[in-house]
Amino acid sequence: MSAARARSRPQRSPATKNKPAAKKPAARRKSASRRRRPGARRQAATRLRRRRILQRVLLSAGAVVVLGGLLALIPLGLARDPAPVCIDRPQTFPEAGVEGWSGEQLENAATIVRTASALGFPREGQILGVMTAMGESSLRNIDYGDWETRGFTNPDGSRTTSIGLFQQQDWWGSAEQRMDPATATTLFFDRLGRLPDWQSMEPSHAIHRVQINTDRDYYARFQADATAVVDALSGPCD
Repeated sequence: MSAARARSRPQRSPATKNKPAAKKPAARRKSASRRRRPGARRQAATRLRRRRILQRVLLSAGAVVVLGGLLALIPLGLARDPAPVCIDRPQTFPEAGVEGWSGEQLENAATIVRTASALGFPREGQILGVMTAMGESSLRNIDYGDWETRGFTNPDGSRTTSIGLFQQQDWWGSAEQRMDPATATTLFFDRLGRLPDWQSMEPSHAIHRVQINTDRDYYARFQADATAVVDALSGPCD
């Protein structure tokens, strides 16, 4: 009996034996999933911190750009709104000059403008006076002239005696008169005023009629600079 019964008992298939074991991987996955959840939270928190840091960096960079723009605009604002210039106060003249003319040159130009205005000459006449001094002496009250620098002579062969702002020769007046900027300016405008049509003439041609130089177009190159200088010196003195 024992042998027959033993043979008649049903045998369990290998698949039946492995079924309970198949459930274990799923259980392990659930357990691993639970263990990974804290790490996912840390990653999310790290990403959030990084986003906040990036936002702060971008805000700081934006502030730097805005501040830099404002600092760059300050010099431009100053350039558009220069300090007022008063013709009677040389200390207000721009240190950088006007079109390259500065210091003593602007002071001499101011004397010409002021003297011409006192004699009744308008802006156009004042520009002619400054043009002349620019062309003759570079707006410097020098005590020498063409004879000393280039050996120029008069048409009769005599040496020139030009001195001062307007490089006037001795027939214009005494050396003291020609070396005094205001007096030399008065001598120039006295002769300009004798030309009845000077205002209708080309500026350089009118100057040529007064100075009697060799090239009547010589002074035209100084017209733009003289205009800028006269306008810069013609503002109101508060």
